[in-house]
Amino acid sequence: MAELRVGIIGCGRPRQTAGATGFGMAHFHAGGYEAAPNTRIVALADLNPENARAFQAEHGGEQIYQDYREMLGRERLDIVSVCTWPPLHAEMVIAAAEAGVRAIHCEKPMAPTWDEAARMARACEERGVQLTFNHQRRFSPQFQQARDLLRSGAIGQLQRLEGECSNLFDWGTHWFDMFGYYNDETPGEWVLGQVEWRGGKTVFSVPLEGQGVSHVRYRNGVHGLLLTSAEPGWGTRNRIVGAEGVIEVDAGGESPLRLWGRGQGAWEMVAVEGDRSLGGTVARGVLDLIDALRAGREPELSARRALAATELIFATYESSRRRGRVDLPLTAAGPPFAGPVAPARP
Repeated sequence: MAELRVGIIGCGRPRQTAGATGFGMAHFHAGGYEAAPNTRIVALADLNPENARAFQAEHGGEQIYQDYREMLGRERLDIVSVCTWPPLHAEMVIAAAEAGVRAIHCEKPMAPTWDEAARMARACEERGVQLTFNHQRRFSPQFQQARDLLRSGAIGQLQRLEGECSNLFDWGTHWFDMFGYYNDETPGEWVLGQVEWRGGKTVFSVPLEGQGVSHVRYRNGVHGLLLTSAEPGWGTRNRIVGAEGVIEVDAGGESPLRLWGRGQGAWEMVAVEGDRSLGGTVARGVLDLIDALRAGREPELSARRALAATELIFATYESSRRRGRVDLPLTAAGPPFAGPVAPARP
C-alpha cells in the first residue's frame, strides 16, 4: 500500500488555548491522519509560523510554509486538509484541486455564498478529486443509533425531521446534513424560510441571523423544520418524527438519545455506546475518507452530501429575500445578507 502524503492549510491553535481564534480543527484532523496506516503529514501552511511550529511539534510535518500556494506547488501531496475560515475555503480548495492532489478534506460550512460552494464542488468533480467536508456528526454514535432505530421501524414511517440550533449557517449546516443522513439522502423539493438579522452576530467573519425558520419538503414527502435563535441557552437538538413515535437526539448533555416509540407511555432513555468526543468523530471521518480514496467509493462526508445541506441554507436565505417559496434545485441565489426583494406574483 503506497504512502499517502498529507498537507495541512491553516494549523491554528487548539481551542481555548492562548492565542486561539477558533477551534483549531487541524489538530483534530491530524488525529485521523495519525491513526491511518501508510499516511503521513509532510507539510504545513499557516500565515503564522508560530502556529505551524507548535503544530509541527505535536503532529509532525517536515516543511512549513506561509504561502499555501507555494506548498501546493512544491510538495507532491495526495491529501490536503483545509482548516481555515469559510470565506477562504473556495479559493484554497480550487487551488488544491488545480495542483493535482487526489483528495481534499475541508472544514464546514462550505462557503459564505452558494456560488462559491457550487464552484469548488464542480472544480473537484471535473478533475476527479475527492472532496469531503467535516460534518463529523455522521460519525457520532447517538446519531448513528438514532438512524438505526428509525430504520428498524421503532417509530413507524418517517414523516418529519426537526432541529433547533443557534443559526442556519455555522450550526445549521450540521442539522441540514443530519436531515439528509436520516432521510437516505433524499433531495429537497422546495424551501420556505424567513430570517431576522436583528440580534445576530458575526462568526468566522460571516454574519449570522438572530432568528430563523426553514421549512423543507423532500421529494419523498418527508418535511423538515429547522428553527434558529441567537438567544443564550437555545438548544442543539433534533427530532425524528414518525407515524408511531418520536426519536430525540441531543448534541450534548447527559441524555443524548431518547425514544417514544410504538405502545410506549413515556420517554425511554437509550444508552449510547461509543466515543462521542469531537476528536473521535473527526478522526473517524478522516479514516473514512482515506479508505474511500483507496477503495474508489463515495466517502460518507462527500461534497455531494455537503452541497445538499448547503443548498438548503442558501435556499432559506433566498426564500426570505424573495419573500416566497424557493423550488429546488437552487440554480442561483442573490447575496444572502442583502435586503428583501419584491415577492414573485403567482
